[in-house]
Amino acid sequence: MKNTYSLDLASSLSERLTLVITTHNRPAFLLRALQYYVDFPCKILVLDSSPVLCKGLAERFPNVDYQHLPQFGYGVLQAKLAHGVALVTTPYMLFAADDDFILHSGITQSLEFLEATPDYGACYGYSVMYMTQGNKVQYYRRDKKVQEDYSSDRPERRIRDFLSQFIPPFYSVTRTEILRDWFAVVPLDIGFEWAEIGHAYYLSMSAKVRILPIPYSVRETKYTSDHGSNVVNVLKPLDPKLESERQHYAEFFSSLSTTITDLSLEQIKQSTLESFEAMKEGLMTAVALTVKPIFDSSWSSPLEGPQRRFNPEQFVEMPFYNKAFFDQLTDIEFLAHAMPAGLLQLEVLEGIWVQQDEALRVHDTDNLKTITGRLWPAMDLSPFNKRLVETLANNLKLLAEPEEAAAMFDWVQRLDAISIEDRSAQLASMPSGRLLKWLEQRTPSVDEAALIAGHLEIHQGGPQFCIMLLNTDNDNSKLQITLDSLMESEFRAFKIVVFTNGMPATTTTAQDMLHFVKVNADNYIDKLNQVARETSCDWVILANGGDQFTRSGLLRTSLELLAAPQCRAVFADEIQRVPSGSLHDVFRQGFSLDMLRSLPSLMARHWLIRKDVFVEAGGYSADFSGALEFDLLLRIIERGGMDWLAHLDEPLLICDQPWTDENSHESLALNRHLTSYGYKAKVNSKLPGTYQVDYRHRTQPKVSIIVQSHDNVGSLKQCLTSVLLKTRYRLYEVLIVDNQSTDPETVTWLGQQEHEGRRVRVLRNEQGLNASALLNEACRQATGDYLVLLSDDGEVVSPNWIELLLNQAQRPEVGVVGAKLMERDGTITQAGLILGLNDGVGSPFVGEKEDANGYLQRLRVEQSYSAVSANCLMVRKALFDAVGGLDETDFAEAYSDVDLCLKIRQTGHMTVWTPQVEIIHPGTMPKSAGALEKLRTKWSSQFAHDPAYNSNLSLIGKGFTLGDASSVNWAPLLV
Repeated sequence: MKNTYSLDLASSLSERLTLVITTHNRPAFLLRALQYYVDFPCKILVLDSSPVLCKGLAERFPNVDYQHLPQFGYGVLQAKLAHGVALVTTPYMLFAADDDFILHSGITQSLEFLEATPDYGACYGYSVMYMTQGNKVQYYRRDKKVQEDYSSDRPERRIRDFLSQFIPPFYSVTRTEILRDWFAVVPLDIGFEWAEIGHAYYLSMSAKVRILPIPYSVRETKYTSDHGSNVVNVLKPLDPKLESERQHYAEFFSSLSTTITDLSLEQIKQSTLESFEAMKEGLMTAVALTVKPIFDSSWSSPLEGPQRRFNPEQFVEMPFYNKAFFDQLTDIEFLAHAMPAGLLQLEVLEGIWVQQDEALRVHDTDNLKTITGRLWPAMDLSPFNKRLVETLANNLKLLAEPEEAAAMFDWVQRLDAISIEDRSAQLASMPSGRLLKWLEQRTPSVDEAALIAGHLEIHQGGPQFCIMLLNTDNDNSKLQITLDSLMESEFRAFKIVVFTNGMPATTTTAQDMLHFVKVNADNYIDKLNQVARETSCDWVILANGGDQFTRSGLLRTSLELLAAPQCRAVFADEIQRVPSGSLHDVFRQGFSLDMLRSLPSLMARHWLIRKDVFVEAGGYSADFSGALEFDLLLRIIERGGMDWLAHLDEPLLICDQPWTDENSHESLALNRHLTSYGYKAKVNSKLPGTYQVDYRHRTQPKVSIIVQSHDNVGSLKQCLTSVLLKTRYRLYEVLIVDNQSTDPETVTWLGQQEHEGRRVRVLRNEQGLNASALLNEACRQATGDYLVLLSDDGEVVSPNWIELLLNQAQRPEVGVVGAKLMERDGTITQAGLILGLNDGVGSPFVGEKEDANGYLQRLRVEQSYSAVSANCLMVRKALFDAVGGLDETDFAEAYSDVDLCLKIRQTGHMTVWTPQVEIIHPGTMPKSAGALEKLRTKWSSQFAHDPAYNSNLSLIGKGFTLGDASSVNWAPLLV
């Protein structure tokens, strides 16, 4: 912003007024605020309590007094403010937040009023609120018209009137001596709410206050609730603690009331309490403050200013409806867009910048016109990307469009004037940018590409892929994106067949590398099947126009398939574009029947299917047009089981995120599939796109619940009580296996269980067995068909927990079932086990909330894991016995449950984790370095790559986060 001030005003303002900007860990906000105030000729003092110095500030703003105050953390704001006030030497000052814009004219008018009326201590005007999202700013009415002059000669009257119509005065132009006096007495440990109340109280007590009928500031709204809600909470006598606090501050503020001379201290306190009550009523009834959207403003072109759309309800009594104010808003919006800082704003811009970066990328098939044609709509997303606008300006100049080019160059100069940060650098620091950088590392080098080409040539070019592209919306721009991605890859062993309802771009034949097939809504599935049957390629894959194939995906898939000729179908990872344009990684686990059934929109797309397998299964079915791939995969499984259905830890495509709306064809296909296995199942869908299967098994087997005991009567009582009171399933027994308890209370309690004749049995061990041997002994004496190993410090939550475990365990392909463990507050403590996580065996998602979805919805759906914890584990007794139970030697005290799951997996049975069974348990893992090393040695291949995880994900922390960027190790694939 560049305003013009006379030399006299500039010199006098610097002697009269100090603007104090407060900030903490928000350098982007601070730099933007300083850019906004840079030409306002008052003193500027910055109080920055961030741990790290704001880089580049001194060079860009040499006249700013920058105070780096890391000793004042976020929780000691009052100390920081007091420190800042002590540094002010001018007679007037005002605070400014780093995310707000106080209007220059509002500051000047407020200062002039105070200078003209010496009995007033603070002056300010009205505020509107804003929220920036992408290229759009939403504005809200915040302040209502109130009593603007608080000029009573009675301080107690001024206080009550001012607080009852509370418009926060913290950012007002104020006489410095009043603030200096306030911060000399305010307790430094005072809470935010009482500090705000006290600030307003002290101002109105010390002098008169004026609210001018002018626009004063444009303040950023919070994403949850706006100003005032916390203040209301401390004013409500909700409990004795809050009431005591209110009484305390009433006494404290009253003791400061030196301007009230004709009332006793008790009378002043009573008046103060009445002011608190008036303030509470005013805030609760929105006398002064409210948040209502009034208009929004979009800025999508350098050739035009912002376009504003007003809501039906407006408030013309407020002083914002004039050209001067909207001209100031235009300047503010320019800064808000050109120097983005807000979290929500950057989240939206991330997707915009991804799309703009893609538009700037030059392809082999490009020319000046095609590039320019992409840049115009990309600029409409946000015209504040300097690189994009500059490129467009240069292109327009070359295309002999001088007027538009000149306008673009003028816009570039305007952006240059504020030294905006390079958008590519900003994008690189965001999740999408990091993901794109990660993907770049996967591209083979020139030398690697030559070696790969030679290796494939030796093997007759390797597997040949038929890429079937649906372009039924006849969008040739999307189709070109896909074709460019394929042609820019080093891989060429494919044929492309485009199914379009428009006129093909050229006449082609099935022998051409690119072939067009004209289709309509009635016959495109038949045409897909026909092409798949007749193709000379070895593999087929279905994709959509607009999908981008990665540089390494098909190449690595080809090499991997050379070494796995038995493979019937393979799916890879992908990167998905969400509607905003940002990118999310979709790094899947190895093939999981349960994940496929539970989440088909995520797990059934973009499979490479061997041609003969495709044909034998009957191809795509028109009866399931909304779930073509899902239905086909289910039929492939029905015909040939789950053998040689593989997963490749490599992104194959960048594609749009699938819609997860209700899909009747998915549920129909799943029901048909389950019926083919003899189930009379019921399919439920609690979340769109996800499915839970009630298999409705015909038998009700007996279940033996086994709990260990050793001088643990407290936890044991809670555990057993939860089982007995909450378990709805009737055919079960509880075996408490005691390991030489000596605690009298435990011994007595166990004796009571033996003689009460209930379904509880106590098994006493007098030999002092280790934990694994103890459980094995109990399992030998169990009479149930299924065993449940349950920790003594676990508590059952759901009455149908046994039924839910049996729902999975009775499936013939399932060997072990695990549960979700959590704290009483719903915080997740264990959700399956990952081998290698944090250099051991760990659970992902620890600390997440109970209702969290998790990475790829994995906290919501049944899925395969390599192992689950014996804190709650169900296993078929016959299978438990067949693998020799728990290892009593190497894993006597730790990891015998993990070892059990892996042994059962070797027999061809799955370990399934279900989120439907919830157990209250701390989720603690055993610590035994020796046992862990033995586990690593015995199951080295599983630790090298846990199929329930993905090698592209980090094994540090909670799991399921992007790992470090690394290149593909091509050498082992060329053997």
